[in-house]
Amino acid sequence: MNSIRNLAIIAHVDHGKTTLVDALFRQSGLFRENQRVAERAMDSHELEKERGITILAKCTSIEWQGNRFNIVDTPGHADFGGEVERILSMVDGVLVLVDASEGPMPQTKFVTAKALRLGLNPIVVVNKADRSDARPYEVHEEVFDLFAALDATDEQLDFPTLYASAKEGWAIEGLEDEKKNLFPLFNAILKYVPIAKGDAEAPFSMLVTTLESDPYLGRILTGRIQSGTARVNMPVKALDHTGKVLEQTRLTKLLAFRGLERIPMEEAVAGDIIAVAGFAKATVADTICAPEVIEPLKALPIDPPTLAMTFCVNDSPYAGKEGKKVTSRMIRDRLMAEAESNVSIEVTETQNTDAFEVAGRGELQLGVLIETMRREGFELAIGRPRVLFKRDEETGQTLEPMEEVQIDVDEEFTGIVVEKMGLRKGEMIDMRPSGGGKTRIVFVAPSRGLIGYQGEFLTDTRGTGVMSRLFHSYGAYKGPIGGRRNGVLISNATGQAVAYALWNLEDRGPMFINPGMLVYAGMIIGEHTRDNDLEVNPLKAKQLTNIRAAGKDEAVRLTPPRLMSLEQAITYIEDDELVEVTPKSIRLRKAILDPHARKRASREKED
Repeated sequence: MNSIRNLAIIAHVDHGKTTLVDALFRQSGLFRENQRVAERAMDSHELEKERGITILAKCTSIEWQGNRFNIVDTPGHADFGGEVERILSMVDGVLVLVDASEGPMPQTKFVTAKALRLGLNPIVVVNKADRSDARPYEVHEEVFDLFAALDATDEQLDFPTLYASAKEGWAIEGLEDEKKNLFPLFNAILKYVPIAKGDAEAPFSMLVTTLESDPYLGRILTGRIQSGTARVNMPVKALDHTGKVLEQTRLTKLLAFRGLERIPMEEAVAGDIIAVAGFAKATVADTICAPEVIEPLKALPIDPPTLAMTFCVNDSPYAGKEGKKVTSRMIRDRLMAEAESNVSIEVTETQNTDAFEVAGRGELQLGVLIETMRREGFELAIGRPRVLFKRDEETGQTLEPMEEVQIDVDEEFTGIVVEKMGLRKGEMIDMRPSGGGKTRIVFVAPSRGLIGYQGEFLTDTRGTGVMSRLFHSYGAYKGPIGGRRNGVLISNATGQAVAYALWNLEDRGPMFINPGMLVYAGMIIGEHTRDNDLEVNPLKAKQLTNIRAAGKDEAVRLTPPRLMSLEQAITYIEDDELVEVTPKSIRLRKAILDPHARKRASREKED
């Protein structure tokens, strides 16, 4: 093996990052010509395949002309930024992938800023250059402006650019070049990404950047060897960031990334990215090293969580009917395991033994965690997301998380978007035409104002708008923001919903349930057209009398209900409501099911 090159791929959601890795696999000869391989092979997680986004950072490697390229596929969504920051400490170069039509998006900016700050030199790939609306030269200029705005050095601003189509499998240096294959990209990696260095003679040390659990090997820690050589069964120890020894053990298993697989190795040298097993306590940001090493490796601080939700035991009348994992101990163990492997999530126990506070980077990240738990057979109730405030130690002022929101919409919808963002205390910082009859508007808005806005935004722009969000900073508290304007329809009975009853309730507001669905007292079954909550009976059947003619009644025709996805339900509820999540159902409910107790609590709150 001549040399090792470690690089990460940075791109916004849906700019073709995982498709490019697929094409690199094929053209490096990793797969046989006739071998069947799933599309977007790097997105192995079930939710990644469904949503078409990368959630977990993954490592792979390909060989090219006797050199090994270790490639890390990074998540493209800000909610999973905790993964990105650590990954960048393992690599020596980055491939910045940008859509030839959309140009650099906020997520590209978020990860690129971190890469430039670490001193990594980028290679820019303008992807989808075969699109009919591609504007490769303008996008190249926009990337240069972005790097300049992020305080890139002169060396970083002198970046090589390639134009490519990952889908068609070609990359070229000039737009007039022949479009054959991705060899120009392989050669650019060889030329511009430095060879992975590390002192092979020094004692072994590596920084843990990701952690996962394997049913056969237990806890697997991945990282890059900074110095020395790792060998199977060698004695090692784990140090935390202060230099305290956490545990001493042996490397029971040493795995290297070859293609899509992890292959057992006897030894690995400085510069390579490996995964090791055999540790019970060591976690992300800890140092694994030879017994003689006393100084831990420096780890990057992780950006703090900005959003928290309460996860509690499901206490509805149907609790335990659809899920197997329902106790607080099971929920606690699962959340603690998640917090251990996902460093951007924090779990704290509350005074109520059946409830836990889970803090993370955003609604999508916590939504993915809830969806994963639900598929594993858990039943739980989730409270409304709320932002985490900070206090300025010097002035004593309350600070709240602010986000940069970039919105691309057709010109006809700019008015409604500006108006709605104004109501949510958003401050416009830029507005300009982006070509093709579209306008790009950039706001800085409080995170709490954006909770639940995605669905409303898509309705306002008739599904054509694109909104990208990114944590900006902590700013001064913006004052109260209006919540949901409508009340809800609450069931006052338990049983199966009846079509006739729902038909009679239609003029009260849109329904969230279908006939035949199980409901219970205190469950939310629809939205009230007015601003107050209303208790209704969805079980009331038609009273039959002997006067009626023998002929059938005309069939009841119902308006299709508004069935909510998990993320929509979580952002719809108010502070006194919960979302009940089971493997089969998502139900909205009041936190207090008993109507008398609910009224008492409401009066106490007003007093």
